[in-house]
Amino acid sequence: MSVLKRGFDIVMAGGALVALSPVMLATAIAVKATSKGPAIYWSDRVGRDNRIFKMPKFRSMRIETPAVATHLLSDTTVWLTPIGGFLRKSSLDELPQLWSILAGDMSIVGPRPALFNQDDLIALRTEAGVHRLRPGLTGWAQVNGRDELPIPDKVRLDVEYMNTRTFGLDLKTIWMTVGKVLRAKDISH
Repeated sequence: MSVLKRGFDIVMAGGALVALSPVMLATAIAVKATSKGPAIYWSDRVGRDNRIFKMPKFRSMRIETPAVATHLLSDTTVWLTPIGGFLRKSSLDELPQLWSILAGDMSIVGPRPALFNQDDLIALRTEAGVHRLRPGLTGWAQVNGRDELPIPDKVRLDVEYMNTRTFGLDLKTIWMTVGKVLRAKDISH
């Protein structure tokens, strides 16, 4: 499955980059026009085999925001840029990760990459063997709860994906992701 999955990732990410380039350009301009700092934020993330890689996102938070998981901030709204909430609810902030997919750091579907300092999530994934998977732009845990899930539940769903992954499950996950994004469902910040 890995050769088929990688080929699918390259075709889908490449096609999406071409098709969405006007949206990405407009988003980059909007980020620059509404807040100081770069349009793209490069976050240290944990990839396959717990290797750290730089994951790009359109910047939705102010440049002085602490580098922690968003749910650990006492009041997320004070850190958001003027268009940050919209970028997050629409998932437009995730589009630059298409480059990470082409580079081989990520896949379309897999466990979402942990922040480098999410020790509890990293430890549970490593213990369960999930760390061997390439992280994804979307994943089984995201379509079954997204921001609302406690870490042990996310890992349980990551393990479920790891143990039952097929091309069909990836397609189902992508389809469910589209529905979640269009409804902005299960996004807490």
